[in-house]
Amino acid sequence: MFVRKKKNPSGSVSVQIIKKSKGKSKVIKSIGCSKDEKEINKLVNLAKQEIKRLEPNLFDYAKELEFVSLSNEQIIPIGDELFIGKIYDRLGLSDIFDGLKNIRNKKEKEFLFRSLVISKILYPGSKLYLIDYLWYFKQKEIDIDKIYRFLDTLYKDEIKEKIQKAIFKYSLSKIGDSLIVSFYDVTTLHFESESEDDLRRIGFSKEGKLNRPQIQIGLLTTLQGYPLAYEVYEGNRFEGNTLIETLKGFEDRFLLSKKPIVVADRGMLSSCNLIELTKAGYKYIIGARIKSMKASIKNQILNLVFISDRDTKAIELNQELVCKEQRVFKDKLIISQRLILSYSSKRAKKDKYLRQKALDRLKAKIESSSNITKSDLKLSPYAKFLDIQKECNIEFRLNEDKINQDERLDGIKGFITNDFTLTHNEIIEHYKNLWHIEKAFRISKTDLKIRPIYHRLENRIKAHILISFVAYAIYIEFEKRTRDIKLELNTSYKIIRELIKHTYAIKINSQTYPLKLSSIQQKLYDALKND
Repeated sequence: MFVRKKKNPSGSVSVQIIKKSKGKSKVIKSIGCSKDEKEINKLVNLAKQEIKRLEPNLFDYAKELEFVSLSNEQIIPIGDELFIGKIYDRLGLSDIFDGLKNIRNKKEKEFLFRSLVISKILYPGSKLYLIDYLWYFKQKEIDIDKIYRFLDTLYKDEIKEKIQKAIFKYSLSKIGDSLIVSFYDVTTLHFESESEDDLRRIGFSKEGKLNRPQIQIGLLTTLQGYPLAYEVYEGNRFEGNTLIETLKGFEDRFLLSKKPIVVADRGMLSSCNLIELTKAGYKYIIGARIKSMKASIKNQILNLVFISDRDTKAIELNQELVCKEQRVFKDKLIISQRLILSYSSKRAKKDKYLRQKALDRLKAKIESSSNITKSDLKLSPYAKFLDIQKECNIEFRLNEDKINQDERLDGIKGFITNDFTLTHNEIIEHYKNLWHIEKAFRISKTDLKIRPIYHRLENRIKAHILISFVAYAIYIEFEKRTRDIKLELNTSYKIIRELIKHTYAIKINSQTYPLKLSSIQQKLYDALKND
């Protein structure tokens, strides 16, 4: 609402309270009219007071505070609730502890869960840090044992289900209630402890923590990056074996009317997974390693002519996929697929540069030593360019035919799908958006500091992941709502979070008086408060 002074044909000025809605102005109340300037100013002041009465908000406080001194204890941060709390409220998590058996102190548990989630975004760190923050800034005393006891009881199937359904419903509302494509990927999270158990196991680490026990997180997101569901797996499990289990749980939990198209990295969708996905009625899109495909397919690709960067081609594949686990036959199936190919001159330059760089290293190695092994070269992707004689003295020489064939495939990228309804560009764009799930893991590990994990008990570990999952759902919405402001200011989300953290109020007796927001903080508040 705002005050408008409207000039009348008679020469008088009408003072009105106006509210804008969907670009249209509406008169809420007429305060009065006058030709006298002093009287008009009085009417304007009355209108401003009336606005405060009609539309009270957090910033309506007394203009003049009568106090002699002000201490730091009276200055409290309110940015966490004022900004991030608004998104939390939209997730529909206010009733997650309702209707559950043996749940005591429901309000306290709601407060703890809310605090743990919001602090994960603005003040990521240990649970001890949260205790200090609540004590120093909120004058709330929470014992660390109380938080640990809460974590022990938080991870229950019924609580997790209610939270995941609330997040799923919210994410679905952000994409128009229609789930067409879903991305899947797995990451690893390590522990500082060196001891293993059933969940924390030493396995292949994507973080380079080879001697640390870890767990794996399988995550499903929408095309836009909103989270849908997640699962926690043992640290030594093969990541490709997590996909089907996660999808089946996702489908059963949310009773999907239509299966989404699954988009995942090529390493995630093994032949076993592709067979299971096909049998379960799922469509999928994966990246193709065209330079590693069998010769008959590569020959077909080499006969194609790409006119420009936007040109695409398709090759139909009817392959028999064979599923083997640890060299033991499991299943086989003939699957109809399409290999979609696109060309990029920029990609071709990069391919040529990387190959030439590797060839120069190969030549230098060959010239410097007469007897070397492949392991000496440490260039396995390019070892295919070498001919190896089987005599005792190994002699290497470059195979120019292989190099020329590889060069003819420069700039060509492939995508494999069993969906015959999508256009070439739709398939390519869907796969390109796979970066959203990679960004989700990056945000979780850096901005939300989900790792390393210091908990030892399984329930606390899973509760920690659950809190981080909710925090990510809030954070991705926070980023999307403030993206234009970030671009306008040419700044980072880290600075924006600092602006939110440095939003204060003055507490006098039992009354809280928010300090006036800066112009940037006001923009952020407006961006986050609107639905």
